[in-house]
Amino acid sequence: MIRRPPRSTPLYSSAASDVYKRQVLISAVCLFVSSALAPELTGLLSVALLMATGVLSPQKALAGFGSPALITLMGLFAVSAALFKSGALDRLRELIASESIRTPRRLIALLGLVVGPVSGVVPNTPVVASLLPVIEAWCVKRKLSPSRVLLPLSFATVLGGTLTLLGSSVNLLVSDISDQLGYGPFDLFTFTAIGIPIWLLGTAYMLLAPQSLLPDRGRISSEYGGSSDQTGYFTEVTIPSGSELVGNSLRNSRLQRRFDVDVLEIQRENERLLPPLADRIIQSGDRLLIRITRSDLLRLKQEHTVQLTKNLKTEKNFFLSNTDEGQQTVEVLLPAGSTLAGASLRELRFRQRHNATVLALRRGQQTVQERLGQAILREGDVLLLQAPRDSIRGLQDSNDLLVLDQFDNDLPTVTRKPIAIGIAIAMLILPSLTDLPLVASVLLAVVGMVWGGCLRPAEVQRSIRLDVILLLGSLSSFSVAMQNTGLADAFANILIFILKDLSTYSALLVIFLSTTIFTQFVSNAASVALLAPIAVQLAPSMGLPPLALLITVLFGASQSFLTPMGYQTNLMVFGPGRYQFLDVTRYGAGLTILMTLLVPGLILLKYGIS
Repeated sequence: MIRRPPRSTPLYSSAASDVYKRQVLISAVCLFVSSALAPELTGLLSVALLMATGVLSPQKALAGFGSPALITLMGLFAVSAALFKSGALDRLRELIASESIRTPRRLIALLGLVVGPVSGVVPNTPVVASLLPVIEAWCVKRKLSPSRVLLPLSFATVLGGTLTLLGSSVNLLVSDISDQLGYGPFDLFTFTAIGIPIWLLGTAYMLLAPQSLLPDRGRISSEYGGSSDQTGYFTEVTIPSGSELVGNSLRNSRLQRRFDVDVLEIQRENERLLPPLADRIIQSGDRLLIRITRSDLLRLKQEHTVQLTKNLKTEKNFFLSNTDEGQQTVEVLLPAGSTLAGASLRELRFRQRHNATVLALRRGQQTVQERLGQAILREGDVLLLQAPRDSIRGLQDSNDLLVLDQFDNDLPTVTRKPIAIGIAIAMLILPSLTDLPLVASVLLAVVGMVWGGCLRPAEVQRSIRLDVILLLGSLSSFSVAMQNTGLADAFANILIFILKDLSTYSALLVIFLSTTIFTQFVSNAASVALLAPIAVQLAPSMGLPPLALLITVLFGASQSFLTPMGYQTNLMVFGPGRYQFLDVTRYGAGLTILMTLLVPGLILLKYGIS
């Protein structure tokens, strides 16, 4: 009979156990690369596997959830929410809308020189969310396409995010990894000397780059903010029995004569009628899949010739009328990591879940051929919703949807603006001039914001991005696991062999560029967690301090300008700007080349290595 060994006895030999643990860790890495699950779920699953297989003890695997960096980030979410609630950025919004900003280049200069530094102390996601409607209104006023200025908005916040430790959650993650690996946490201004030239030269690139790199994807209608071209929202309407359209062809119908509508498909009982459809006779009960601008869709509220199709089985037919008491029409974006992506509106029971009716869907330049209720939602989709004001405020607290419209009275604490700004400045100054730890300063700022009336206690909890916290808390253990299993050493030896004949500058360039490319396929947080422990193993052979390699990886993961998925803010502007995939690559390639050449030299200069 085989007796079970005592708990202290290993089931495998040491060598076999190491191989087994490496296989587990490689499997976890593959999960991140495959994107089969949401990043935070992948992180939690990976941590569970690392604990279950003995790669890490529970204490080490879960240490990231109690790290000072993660607590700092949680507090920073609340401080940022208080700044926005108090109207601390109202002056910036007014400046964008002023008469002094008349051309795209002036607006880009403002974004780079003003919005960039703001992103150095405030997470860039809420900054972009706050300024999107303002810039869209500016485009309406100037009769310009938003695609001319929205990518610079995203890039400006990315450039500014590396000015201080607080500029990005990735910065805090690298600081935590550095501490876990034994090199100590970063100070507030550890890499500011590198971040300032990058910010200035990146802004100069955006100002000097040919405007032709930014495409013209159509203007916005001044009436409602919808696009005036055919690239609009996709929705589904039904022809009721009493409609005057019944018996007429599409070509001769008021639907196409009066409105800018592109009929993509007619669904008649179990039959699908595809283009050409101009001469098709409309019948009662027909369902029309249409592409329509936001302004025309809202104008259809005044008509009773069509009605919004019942998209969910439990929903009532919703007539497009202009008399919906207490109803507001807003745009919402599915951000990266939204748990709604991958499911249809019907599967999500969207109306019951959010008390909001989906009027239409917009997906960049792509055509949505499915019925509205059956269309699979994707990250970057923009939904046009109609809902009570209270429901919309509930959506503003959701991590799965980002409300792009703002209400004039959404900032009820504007009288507290000086208090909020003063607390934020004190939060930055105290750790620099005293021995007060940064995490303590941030937590004191949170309490100060609540005590000063800038934020309600319940809003502190709602401001925290749980998906980000779960991801970063789980990822911080990866670096320790990479070292414990020897994978970091193995990959580092491969890199040493590849880089052995290169100069220090060239080796740093390769590391930076490799991190940047890797970040396009996984989240920047995941790329940092996987590559940072490998990079620090190269330090002795390159004659560099480990912090220099960590900062190289940090900037490589942060300066992401090549794809919409490379950074959250790129995805946020992708839909509203109606960009195509290669638009981001074309505009960001030059900036990526500039950063690749610049960052290694700045790091060598900072550490006094020629």
